Amino acid sequence: MRGTTRKEMTPFEKSLREGRFTLTVELSPPKGTDVSALIRNTRSLLPHATAFNVTDNQSAVMHLSSLGAARLVRETGGDVIFQVTGRDRNRLALQSDLLAASVLGIGNVLALTGDHVTCGDHPGAKPVFDLDSVHILQAVRELNEGRDLAGNALQGATDLFSGAAVAPEYEPFDLQWLKFEKKVESGAGFFQTQAVFSPSALERLVKRASALPVYILAGVLLLKSPAMATYINRRVPGLNVPENIVQRLAEAADPLQEGISIAAEQIAMFRDMCHGVHLMTAGREDLAVKILG
Repeated sequence: MRGTTRKEMTPFEKSLREGRFTLTVELSPPKGTDVSALIRNTRSLLPHATAFNVTDNQSAVMHLSSLGAARLVRETGGDVIFQVTGRDRNRLALQSDLLAASVLGIGNVLALTGDHVTCGDHPGAKPVFDLDSVHILQAVRELNEGRDLAGNALQGATDLFSGAAVAPEYEPFDLQWLKFEKKVESGAGFFQTQAVFSPSALERLVKRASALPVYILAGVLLLKSPAMATYINRRVPGLNVPENIVQRLAEAADPLQEGISIAAEQIAMFRDMCHGVHLMTAGREDLAVKILG
């Protein structure tokens, strides 16, 4: 068995520890108070997904809080992976939110540093970055052990299963691996990768990590158009959409449907390569069932 068993394992952690191929789906909270689509998409995906990632102001765009949305998903019946970024909150607020998550029955956390505010819709906002992903993982470990980052005792410890992100296609890979090891040392028990299109890059990561007490879920991204694929290749470090996939999208009569087919093919291909898949639909959660069907 990998890692230390939690006091009470979440369905997500239990699935990984029992060796089942585990599927997670990313959900984006609304930019507003209408949560009907969030709840509807959660309900439709309950038969397919082991857990749901709830994003935290993804791409530095303001949305309903990840903690509030995670609680709604939890109440709808889904196991939740609460995404937490260091961009918007200092260590006081981050620890408070982690405590609140535990109290609200949210048992999984994904620690992220976060995109810079200049990438989003409030470029004049003041970035915080008091803690990066490694230090957020360390905060979770401390809270699980009954103390805060200042060493003060808690009136009740958390019991959170923590994870982090990794980019398998990032070069130089050795630099990415150093960050990976730091995250493992800081308490990460699982990793959800950025979108990966190269089986050999995923295999390289999984093989090197095989001796470590971690689980790896391969990131699958729904490509909605050839323009989206081209944008990723030009503007997103660590991601590379192969030319043959760009060509498939460009030649398709219905590029979106072709993107759905490509995502489904990737899930099937990764099934025997890692511990699970993390599906990202870039705001089209309504299409996730078609990919998984």
